[in-house]
Amino acid sequence: MTAGLQDFGLIGLAVMGQNLVLNVESRGFTVSVYNRTPAATEAFVAAHPGKRITGHASLAGFVQSLVRPRRVMLMVQAGAAVDAVIERLIPLLEKDDIVIDGGNSLYTDTERRDAWLAGLGLRFIGAGVSGGEEGARKGPAIMPGGPASTWAAMRPVFEAIAAKVDGQPCVVHIGPGGAGHYVKMIHNGIEYGDMQLICEAYALLKAAGLSNSRMAAVFDQWNQGELQSYLIEITARALEQVDAETGQHVVDLILDKAGQKGTGQWTQLNAAENAVVISTINAAVEARVLSSQKDQRVAASQLLQGPHAVLAIDREVLIQQVHDALYASKIVSYAQGLDLMRTMGERKAWALDLGAIARIWRGGCIIRARFLNRITEAYQADPALINLMLAPFFQDVLNRSQGAWRQVVASAVSAGIPVPAFSASLAYFDSLRTARLSANLLQAQRDFFGAHTYERVDMPAGQWFPTHWPDVID
Repeated sequence: MTAGLQDFGLIGLAVMGQNLVLNVESRGFTVSVYNRTPAATEAFVAAHPGKRITGHASLAGFVQSLVRPRRVMLMVQAGAAVDAVIERLIPLLEKDDIVIDGGNSLYTDTERRDAWLAGLGLRFIGAGVSGGEEGARKGPAIMPGGPASTWAAMRPVFEAIAAKVDGQPCVVHIGPGGAGHYVKMIHNGIEYGDMQLICEAYALLKAAGLSNSRMAAVFDQWNQGELQSYLIEITARALEQVDAETGQHVVDLILDKAGQKGTGQWTQLNAAENAVVISTINAAVEARVLSSQKDQRVAASQLLQGPHAVLAIDREVLIQQVHDALYASKIVSYAQGLDLMRTMGERKAWALDLGAIARIWRGGCIIRARFLNRITEAYQADPALINLMLAPFFQDVLNRSQGAWRQVVASAVSAGIPVPAFSASLAYFDSLRTARLSANLLQAQRDFFGAHTYERVDMPAGQWFPTHWPDVID
């Protein structure tokens, strides 16, 4: 390092930014920090005496404090705030300095910013960072996109601060341009699916009369086996938590209105643009939207009839059935997200390595789970794998789980318990394994009203035929 200058700079001292700074400093780097509110900068530096962290009240002073080429990471709110900070930075930076956007930016914004800064002789990385507050402090999963030369310049820092699994850092160069933020977007879409599936499992166990404490024990047990994951682990902890004031379980005091920040909806839109089915993720996003319509749901509950949401079934049998349905549905959610990444990667010529992406998701990130090892192995065995569900290991899990899976969905429907993600996952499985769907009738309908023509089973593929359909009499 150049004497008196800092190795790394970070702008934005909200929770994620603060913890990333502490992470970077703990790995042997000196860090300069800046926040638009000087008081926040002063308070953060003062709270960590003895750390090699330098705070700056002015952006110019912050930039001047960094060794060249400067490495400046932005941890600010996605959207206009990122552009505003970049505009202020540009006059202060010099050729080959590096700007890293570590927020949840839309990948198309990242591509625009990459082109913008490249035209000015500056370098840009859009880096997805997953792991929340704990991951930022102890080691997140990092998904950087941008030129390979820029990745090379940032690699020592990223590999030092990333989570480690089996001695391997949970970071890899994803690809050019917006590839990193794109993969983070899909990660979040899969996360939506994973969370909704766990919530549906909770709803089913609750409807069978299991107490919060018993459910916590069930999720704890599941976390020791093939369902082991960060989300299963925190679900058990959340179900155990008791409110100090009321003595009630916290989960029972929380209003059933889920929030979202947009990455799930971005995933939906991208899937529609690429004609890729992500029905489990769609169901999860829509479940959050419907949960937010609390007043409408309360009114409808007084008017629309259905069975009581009670499952009269042996609890131990149900626990095993829900376990199997959850595992199978989770595989579908990941398969759909990976299929969308594969499709988009081919379209953009990003050369996405799905096995490497699964490998870096094994630690640090919100969707980290034991079975990501199996996903990594599947793509190592067959890099051209068209759908994760067709890999031998996952074929076996789905085939042996489908009986319990069907029973869970059927029981939920009979009891009037909404399980949109379980149902969508099972429907996708059944559609994928059906050699001849009812789309032949759909094509007949399209040709009838719109003369769209159709292919025939008794003629070579690629030939299109019309039918002269009878007139409809009104």
